[in-house]
Order: sequence, then C-alpha cells, then structure tokens
Amino acid sequence: MAQDNQQKTQDISQLEKVRREKLAELQAAGQDPFQIVKYNQSYHSEQIKRDFAELENETVSIAGRMMFKRVMGKASFCNVQDKEGRIQVYVARDDLGEEAYKGFKRMDIGDIIGVKGFVFKTKTGEISVHAKEITLLAKSLSPLPEKFHGLQDTDLRYRQRYVDLIMNEESKNTFIKRSKIISEIRKFLDARGFMEVETPMLVSNAGGAAARPFETHFNALDEDVKLRISLELYLKRLIIGGLERVYEIGRVFRNEGVDTRHNPEFTLMELYQAYTDYYGMMELTESMFRYLAEKVCGTTTIVYGDKEIDLGKPFRKLTMIDAIKEQTGIDFDQVATTEEAKKLADEHHIEYEDRHVKGDIVNLFFDEFCEDKMIQPTFIMDHPIEISPLTKKKPDDPTKVERFELYINGWEMCNAYSELNDPIDQRERFAAQDALSEAGDEEAQHTDEDFLHAMEIGMPPTGGIGYGIDRLTMLLTNSAAIRDVLLFPTMKTMKD
Repeated sequence: MAQDNQQKTQDISQLEKVRREKLAELQAAGQDPFQIVKYNQSYHSEQIKRDFAELENETVSIAGRMMFKRVMGKASFCNVQDKEGRIQVYVARDDLGEEAYKGFKRMDIGDIIGVKGFVFKTKTGEISVHAKEITLLAKSLSPLPEKFHGLQDTDLRYRQRYVDLIMNEESKNTFIKRSKIISEIRKFLDARGFMEVETPMLVSNAGGAAARPFETHFNALDEDVKLRISLELYLKRLIIGGLERVYEIGRVFRNEGVDTRHNPEFTLMELYQAYTDYYGMMELTESMFRYLAEKVCGTTTIVYGDKEIDLGKPFRKLTMIDAIKEQTGIDFDQVATTEEAKKLADEHHIEYEDRHVKGDIVNLFFDEFCEDKMIQPTFIMDHPIEISPLTKKKPDDPTKVERFELYINGWEMCNAYSELNDPIDQRERFAAQDALSEAGDEEAQHTDEDFLHAMEIGMPPTGGIGYGIDRLTMLLTNSAAIRDVLLFPTMKTMKD
C-alpha cells in the first residue's frame, strides 16, 4: 500500500510538472490565461438544455471547468461543467482554425475555459454547443482525482471541499439545498412580521446555553472576551426594546467535542416573539418545518436513511415525564426527592454526578431511554426547572417549566421556551448557576447584570426558540454527518 501511494505521488508530480511547462509555453507566447480578467458568459448549461427549443442554432457563450475531453483527429468533444451542471461541446478543427485547435488539444482536464458557439443537437440526441471559439481562462496546475471514482476519501473531501464540489454532484446539491433552506426560513419569518437582526459575537459574558465557551483576548481594550455560545440574551434585549418579533441566523461557538452531529462552530437560528408562549412557538415550528419540506424537498414526507418521516401530520405532543413513563414505566411525578431519583438511576445504570438533583436525573433518563425513539416529529414538553434557567415556570407546577424540544429522527431539532420575564426570579436562577460554576461546572451560566437591568426595565410575555440549522440541513438532505453539510468543518491541523 505504501509503495502504491508513493508511485501515485510520483505520477501526480510528473503531471503537475507537465502542466507547469504548458503554462510556461503559453506565457512565453504571450497567451498567459491568468492575464484574462473577464469573460462574457451569456448562458449556463441547464438553461441551454431547458430552453433548447428557443436557443437551437443561436450563438451562446458558456464558461466552466473542462471535465472530459476526447480528441478524434479533426473533430473532438469535451464536457464543460458550470454551477448548474455539464454540457457537451463539439470542437472541429475547421471551425476553430489550425492553431486554435492545436491549443485546444493541449488543454487539460480541470482547465477553465470559455466557449462561444451555436446550440445544436447531436445525432445521438444530446444537446451540445458547436464551438466557434475556445478561450483558456485559467490553467489547472494540479490534476483532479480520477474521474470514475471521484474524491472518495472522506477526510480529504472535508479538507479540500473545493475538489469535493467539483467532483461530487451530490455534495454540491447538498450545499445548494442548504442555501435554499436558509433563504426559505427568511421568507417564512419575514411573512410573519419578523425582523432579522445581528448581535455581537465577542462578548464579556457568554450566556444563553449550557456550554463551555472559547476565550480570546481583545488587545485594543486589553480585556479577555468570549465567543458567543448562544444568541438569546441580546435578542431578548431587543424584545425589551420593543421590536416584538426578531430573529438572527448566525454562527455560535462551543468548546466541545466533534461527532456526527456536533461541530464546535455551527449555525444557529434563534427567534423571539412578544406576547406569545411556547404553544405559539410550537405552531410556528410545525408550520415552518412543513413549509421547508415542501419548498426544499417538494414533499412533506421525507426519507432519512431507511426511515420515512411524515412532516405533514400533526406533530405529537408529549411531556418529558410521560415520555419516560412510556418507555420505562417510571413516573417521576411520584418520585419526591433527589435521593429517590438517584436510587432509580443506580438501578437503571444511569451515570450521574454528585451535584445532580432530581431534575437532572429526569433529563438523564430521557436521554438514555427516550431520545432515540422519537423518529416521527414529537414535541417533548415541560422540562424540570433545574435544567432550564431562562424559562418561565408552569403556573400549576413550579417544579417544571414551559419548555419544549422538537425531536425528529431521534435528534433534538430545536429548543423553545415561554421565556422568563421576571427579573427577580431570573436573578435567583443566575445565582444558582453561579453556584454550579463555583462547584466546577464549566458549562454553567453566569449572572449577567446588564441583561438583568434590561429585564428590570420590563420584558413582555415572550416565546423564544433556537434551531440548529446544520442538523435541520442534515435531515432535509439525508446527510449522515454534520461535516457533510458544513462547507468547511472544523478539522485537526495536518502535520507536515
């Protein structure tokens, strides 16, 4: 295997040497492709195929990367790939001229070219462009992967996404869909009167989630700052300021591990709506997921792996306590103390920490026995107060809060609250988080005095929700890992 890799490296080095020699010849002849600054690209490949009836025999100019070439004496064929797809080009010596045809024959797979010619259909019925002019726009000095196998090395696909996009149409389509998902989210929320805003990424107090932040130093102010882990606390300040319906789509950063569903930097969308509660957020979420499936996938019944998921039916609603009872037979409403809860955890081989209380144990039971069972869309409601420091208590049961998480395919897709708007209660919750931090919990939140002051000005009843855009994209594109939907996922630096 090592010998094969060494031979492959030597072969590539030789190919690169030949390509650089070709470039040097062009430059010596005053034909440096890198001196060309623009090209009039009048049509794209799929547009020509789609509008063939109107474009037949019409002159067009296309541009893209040459992905295939077959030279046959006086006439040749090549394929040009642009952002929409590929189209065949017929190249004849008599149309190009002797010298230009020689130049075409010396071009390589991967070169970026411009083609001017007329649209026609070959004898086999393939819509093509009959070239009258071919211009080399950029010389590819490094060869692409072998055409029949593409870029299959997963690690290399993530590190060299530019090659992955060239070679793997499925990968390119995933990122086109990702862009459409974000675009359609904006359309959906704009139609409901939401305003898109931007809030700081560098913050003195990273709050709004249970996560360990990244830290850095701000030289100009000589202060240590953190990268945000959530969008919540600034968006709530805007609700207090009277904007009523706000959302932000942006990067957040959490200093945690990497797996198939987690990346240290990821895209979060959070929205807040005044004068509604978590039931309002449920309606919005269900409507938005259904809308996105229709717009992006063309159907509300989507396929993920070997599972068919129906986003068209009403989403199920289930309390966290009832979900655990359904799977284990344990009713935590009948468990009075933390000691009893820990005893149950021991009996069911659930690991916990000394600092954990009953609410934490409830959450651990849900994670262990319920989460992966939630394949069809299910709202899990009414979480323990101990794990929800920014959420309003349920009026009829102060041990729980008005919160839900949406689960699809066994994944948490979003997290929503009837937001806490009592500044006195909020201060007490922050104090409890401070105590956890002092006890060694690196993911605990800290008291944010400016946010508390904003709440003391007066915050209306509000519903809020956060969606992980990457996980949503995984679901709607049938992608196995979060790295498949991140153009440039976090990777360990390769050593020389």
